Amino acid sequence: MIDLEIPLKVRTRAYRFFEMVPGIISWGSIILLIVLSLLNPLLAGIYVLLIIVTLLIKAAGIAYHTLAGSRRINQAQKVDWHSRLMDLTDPEASYARIHANPTRELGQKAHAENLRLMAAAPTSYPKPADVYHAVIIATYNEAYEVLQPTIESVVNGTFDPKQIILVIAYEERGGRAIEGTVKQLRNEYAHRFKALEIVQHPKDLPDEVVGKGANITYAGQYLAKWLTRQKIDHKDVIVTTLDSDNRPHKTYFDYVAYEFIVRDDRKHLAFQPVSLFLNNIWDVPAPMRVIATGNSFWNIISSMRAHTLRNFASHSQPMEALVEMDFWSKRTIVEDGHQYWRSWFYFGGKYEVVPIYVPIYQDAVLSDTYVKTLKAQFVQLRRWAYGASDVPYVATRVFTRKRNVPFWAGFTRLVRLLDGHVTLASVSIIVTFGGWVPLFINSEASRSVAANQLPEVLSVLQRIAMIGIIISVFLAFKMLPPRPSRYKRHRTIGMILQWFLMPVTAICYSSFAAFYSQTRLLFGRYLDKFDVTDKATVGTIDAKKESAKG
Repeated sequence: MIDLEIPLKVRTRAYRFFEMVPGIISWGSIILLIVLSLLNPLLAGIYVLLIIVTLLIKAAGIAYHTLAGSRRINQAQKVDWHSRLMDLTDPEASYARIHANPTRELGQKAHAENLRLMAAAPTSYPKPADVYHAVIIATYNEAYEVLQPTIESVVNGTFDPKQIILVIAYEERGGRAIEGTVKQLRNEYAHRFKALEIVQHPKDLPDEVVGKGANITYAGQYLAKWLTRQKIDHKDVIVTTLDSDNRPHKTYFDYVAYEFIVRDDRKHLAFQPVSLFLNNIWDVPAPMRVIATGNSFWNIISSMRAHTLRNFASHSQPMEALVEMDFWSKRTIVEDGHQYWRSWFYFGGKYEVVPIYVPIYQDAVLSDTYVKTLKAQFVQLRRWAYGASDVPYVATRVFTRKRNVPFWAGFTRLVRLLDGHVTLASVSIIVTFGGWVPLFINSEASRSVAANQLPEVLSVLQRIAMIGIIISVFLAFKMLPPRPSRYKRHRTIGMILQWFLMPVTAICYSSFAAFYSQTRLLFGRYLDKFDVTDKATVGTIDAKKESAKG
């Protein structure tokens, strides 16, 4: 049996070394700039230019994938995924109908091919009526006003809710209030689903860090036993994990069920929607809007690069696979991204994440006050950046004679993982300040023509990079939900001006959060507690203010 667990206390020397690698490289890239500036300003300039040129090449790909991804998402949302799913009930008749009346709808040719293959081997594929969705909603102490719309979005989708088992996984440490909330929700919605179960995760269980992974794993183990008692085959169940503020697109569950049925090796698959942080985008402060929109764009881009796609936030995976793997890791605060590596190594590299081109809408960070919101945003980003803790997990399983995956497949994935975390930490700082460092710390640089021209060259390159920001502004407006009536039209002006904050948010939030997490790993000061992101709404904030007045 392969060991999938992250060490909790004692690390091997190799594991400890690879924990240090992201921080060493990230800090080393900044230190190298300073050292080169002291020794030879020309070399420092070449170093900075190489980084910026590399970034511009990546930016061109990012711009293309952002535009293409936005178009794909718009098209996918127009597809009647429920009808396509129902076509699989009688693939032979459906194929004949579509073959006789072809359309130009997104994926119609692939749909016809799927029907043809199913008609040729009907016993190899499950029927839509046999497939169940199990939805685990993880919550800590979120208010009814946060959780209720999430359940509404599930029950009001196009997939039959009588084929959905809803599990609300709540924490004992969340207190009595959350217990009352989930019981109220069970009373209101149990009759709408196949079943609605509430599962309390006990606090202080052994072999766990305080985090979402332990909560949903406990709920998943409960669900597995429940399914067995109900005589529902694990092979026919798709498990989706949602955060308390998630709103799946109305066709999401039909879309996932469709992809699950038509693919042969379904046990070795996960299904990844596009997370868009737009639920409350009009309500949050400008820095949070920039960060939320940027994160949404990155998820759109990731969906277009299927070969590098990883589990993130909410995703779906077959119950059969989860039971074999004992669900998610209970030893990390970033169980979503880690689930990719856990699955990839468990299945010996035979694991794929399938993009689902419809959104799951999530909240941008919002707390009771402006200052609390700024702090909460940093806390969220440092948790995401702690995904660098996967570097030693992957490296020690690749650089060993006992590896169960192809070496080069593992090595290339490790390089991409490491590059992503180092880039997140250091590149924004080097791009912003790299051209001035030689002039500030080396007096000889002021007499060097090359060193004096470097800031001007960088300025030209930065203006070229503005094209990407213009594209972002354009797409951001297309993605925005309608402006709430409580806001005047001048709020829209702020949605444009906010983009001037991008360099500030990139450094003060993204870079600093990455450096924070990597430095903790570097010195062995591990993050072993999941800091729950504030999920306030305008309604809950107003209610607290009224309560305080009373």
